[in-house]
Amino acid sequence: MSVVHRLTAGWLVDHLSFINQCGYEICDSFAHPGGVTCNTSVTTAEDSRSISTFAATPSSSSGTPYGPGDAIEAEGKRAEMRFVFREEFFDVSKPHIAAAPEEQLCQGCPEVSLTEIKANSSREEYQEGAKSDIGSSLATARKKRKRKCVFNQGELDALEYHSRVRKLIWEGTLHLVQEGLKSGFLRHTTAKLGCRKNNVPHRIVCGLAELCEMAKQFPAENGSDHQAVRVLEETSSAEQDLLSCVMENNSNCAKIIVLMGQKYLVPPKSSFLLSDISYLQPLLNYKKKYDVIVIDPPWENKSVKRSNRYSYLSSWQIKQIPVPALAAPNCLVVMWVTNRQKHLRFVKDELYPHWSVKTLAEWHWVKITTAGEFVLPLDSLHKKPYEVLVLGRVQGDVKEALRKSEGVLPIPEHQLIVSIPCSLHSHKPPLAAVLAEFIKPDVECLELFARNLQPGWTSWGNEVLKFQHIDYFTLLQNE
Repeated sequence: MSVVHRLTAGWLVDHLSFINQCGYEICDSFAHPGGVTCNTSVTTAEDSRSISTFAATPSSSSGTPYGPGDAIEAEGKRAEMRFVFREEFFDVSKPHIAAAPEEQLCQGCPEVSLTEIKANSSREEYQEGAKSDIGSSLATARKKRKRKCVFNQGELDALEYHSRVRKLIWEGTLHLVQEGLKSGFLRHTTAKLGCRKNNVPHRIVCGLAELCEMAKQFPAENGSDHQAVRVLEETSSAEQDLLSCVMENNSNCAKIIVLMGQKYLVPPKSSFLLSDISYLQPLLNYKKKYDVIVIDPPWENKSVKRSNRYSYLSSWQIKQIPVPALAAPNCLVVMWVTNRQKHLRFVKDELYPHWSVKTLAEWHWVKITTAGEFVLPLDSLHKKPYEVLVLGRVQGDVKEALRKSEGVLPIPEHQLIVSIPCSLHSHKPPLAAVLAEFIKPDVECLELFARNLQPGWTSWGNEVLKFQHIDYFTLLQNE
């Protein structure tokens, strides 16, 4: 289980442990598909440290109770290959920007007014501007720094929001970090990793989104012949199948699929649809109603527009996602939202009412280092060390809602999910374990705009296999 500590304020979560408990073990009968051989990578006993020794006993909820040290029996055949996610992607030992000593988490929460937060933010922007302007003309540098110190309305709204949640985040994180330091999960001094991290690319170009775009050119299948779902077999699936229907791995072992010459690991008891938002019909034809729906949409922002790194959706496009058609009665809907207040207001005031979802809570994911420091200063204007989750429930039949809520706890108004973030962009922490106490066991769970897979979940997105690429994992040999 990914939860290391549970306190009133929230959870300290081990993201790496969760991945490695998903059962990435290849059974004998499926050991070498697509040309994968046992010498794909060489590991040492030291690599086994990537499996956390602080993981708690797996939950009986929608999470799958696989332990990283368990050899899974499937159809009488013992697994002979086991993959673990590369530890170096979670080696966040130092903050991206160091906070001043008086602002550090261990010093306790200082009472800071909104005016002081504005002043601190302006000073930070001035300092960052001065650094970035080295080599520019003095006049240009002055213009840049002057412009950065002026707050627009969006920034003022964000500062106002931050001033309301700041104390909750500081104090809750401090208590969870203290528990992590006591148990040894967090460490004030971190041993350096070996040189093997230098051989791992942080960005593996898979072209999944482009592939989904290409799939629109495939000949349309006859509706009566088209299957909504296909089971992953031990022989390779056709690429057109992988792009036209929900794929299921019903076995107790992981499987490897090959797509455009790239290899991806599919965990046991998982299903996925690789497509973009224009081709959601296979998911609707899947005929499942979900009790939990987690959504991480590509929000529009200036940085994305400038970089052109990935596509984004407008508010209007996000409203077209057929959540009502996918949601079971009393479905718990969880939306990842950026710190831009425009998006937060849109979700609570427009999007959720459009889907007949009642807003229940705002939680925060707080990102820390392996030593328990915020990855960014808490009062940083440019970026915050936290992200927002908005939780709500689908409104509908009252009797059905009461029946489904029996035996589960009500959703708290505010909770923290504190974890060491993955250095891979947009690799969010798992929510299965933290949501377990608020949902019944063995419910149907769906993640929209997913970039990785989970046992017991259906995942959809045009990059749904992104972090399943085999190069993000290390192959261990069972003795």
